[in-house]
Amino acid sequence: MNMKRFFEPLILQPKPENAITIAVSSRVLFNMEKEQQIYEHQGMEDYIKHQVEHETEPFSAGPAFSFIKALEAVNTRLRELYPDSEELFDVVLMTNNHANVGLRLINTINHHRLFIERFCMTGGNSPIGYLKAYHTNLYLSADPVKVREALGEGIAAATMFTQEKMKEVSETQLRVAFDGDAVLFSDESERIYKAHGLDKFFEHEKAHENKPLDHGPLKGFLEALGKLQKKFYDKGQRMDCPIRTYLVTARSAASSGTRALKTLRSWGLEIDEALFLAGAPKGPMLEKIRPHIFFDDQMFHVEGAAEMGTVACHVPYGIAQRVTKKGTMNEETSSAPK
Repeated sequence: MNMKRFFEPLILQPKPENAITIAVSSRVLFNMEKEQQIYEHQGMEDYIKHQVEHETEPFSAGPAFSFIKALEAVNTRLRELYPDSEELFDVVLMTNNHANVGLRLINTINHHRLFIERFCMTGGNSPIGYLKAYHTNLYLSADPVKVREALGEGIAAATMFTQEKMKEVSETQLRVAFDGDAVLFSDESERIYKAHGLDKFFEHEKAHENKPLDHGPLKGFLEALGKLQKKFYDKGQRMDCPIRTYLVTARSAASSGTRALKTLRSWGLEIDEALFLAGAPKGPMLEKIRPHIFFDDQMFHVEGAAEMGTVACHVPYGIAQRVTKKGTMNEETSSAPK
């Protein structure tokens, strides 16, 4: 047992209805690729036996690890400014692992000094009911089937992948980057582009620039981030806010950017930086931003960002999922422990 952690002052967890709840699977929080190979090639019993035999050996960090650490840094700042507030990030480890694997996960969390007190080990059952019970604002998993299931229930969700390269990111400022269409916004405009081409898309956006787009699956998460940002602004800390948000879109600024920005304004939401790339690759710009997490609905952009070291997540939502080929990143099977 980590005795130093054991004797640290107890930090009370906020009530789920007051918190911004991030549900994360064990396979994206930690690197469990070796264990996954055992499961796939030797079966569940050998997988559980291996986990129990190695339960004192902590897992190394996975793709969501730096993001979760950044949430904790924001919480530290919020508690300094608002000691009695429950408007904080609350992380729930949501895994379909068998409960026998729980000890190794707890030992790993203590080893890395993560403040995760809420666990759901579902033993292979769907996590959707638990996600709803926790009022989940964002669900991150290696399982695209469960991610689609969550999105279908109106829960913001994205698929994460184990990456060979991950850039160092800020330890004091949470940076979150979003694509626009089919992520923050609906896929309305993307449908026009796919069906009628670029010129019709530009015409459509110009004709509808004063009509806000409908919301996409991640709009609520941006809203939650903005709510916490305002708490810092109210204390005069706009320029020292530990949360920074980015819109990184293939839209062109002059021809289709107006509607995107007016939509955000109509929602009462701010975005700190907006990058309109006019179809240019997103990877190089994301490499400069160094976000803890980037959300996009197209695997082409997810892969391009990941190749340059950005932790990129796939949001399997909208028309692009029906007209593009499966990405080259391996999508996990739904039966695998997560």
